[in-house]
Order: sequence, then C-alpha cells, then structure tokens
Amino acid sequence: MRTHAHQPPVEAAVKAYSKLGEHGILWLAISALGAALDEDRRARWKRAGFTVAGSFLANQAVKLLVRRPRPNLPDLPPLIETMSNRSYPSAHATTCGAAAVALDGLVPRAALWPAAGTMAATRPYLGVHYPSDSVAGFALGAAVALL
Repeated sequence: MRTHAHQPPVEAAVKAYSKLGEHGILWLAISALGAALDEDRRARWKRAGFTVAGSFLANQAVKLLVRRPRPNLPDLPPLIETMSNRSYPSAHATTCGAAAVALDGLVPRAALWPAAGTMAATRPYLGVHYPSDSVAGFALGAAVALL
C-alpha cells in the first residue's frame, strides 16, 4: 500500500480525505447534521455520534495499553504528521468501523461502507499504520457500535 499508486495528485487526494477522519470528525459532523435536520430520527443520529466518540475513547485506551510504534521504513517515510507515535489500533479505522455500524440505516449503505473502508485504508497508504492496525481498529469500532 505504501509503494503503489503514489502519484502526487493521488497522494494529495488521499491526504485530504484522511484529514476528514481526524478524531472521527467526518462521522461526528454527519451525525450532528442528521440530528439537526431529521427530527423523526434525531435520537438515532445522536446515538450514532456518541457511539463514534465512544469508539475513539476506547481506541485511545487500547493504544495506551499496547503501545505499538508506528511503521518506520527508512526508504518510505510517512506522508503525513501524526499526533502520537502509537500505531495500534488505528483511531481513524476505529471511528470508521463505529460509524459504518452506527450510521447504517441512516446513511445509504452503498455510500457509507465504502467511504468508511476507504478512509480506514488511507492510513497504511500514507505510511502511518500497518494494515493490521486498520483492520483491528475497524473491528474495534464495529464492536463498540454493536455493544
């Protein structure tokens, strides 16, 4: 993932999309907008937002316990800055997994799941996570949402 499809316009697009996932901001914004506009399902939209926020907190707790360092590939430095040096699990992927489950039925599935999966995949592409960090993060987020 770190060596294929790395033309400058692709990297710029992936970086921009990935930034939308910082702390689950995209999913929180969608939840807040839904709660503001959809009075009939306002409680579900709010619950989805709280679920995404809760998944981020669960992710941080796991990161503090595991303390796995981020990838360090001398010939392939990361393409973006990160807030910490902890890699496992990916917080982006965790909030994506939580959002995919919590927003399912509120946001069209055909858009939601590919958007969540793609955002989770941006992290290994950008060189700041191992693929297993993203898979574990997505699973953690989905589990939090199911609970």
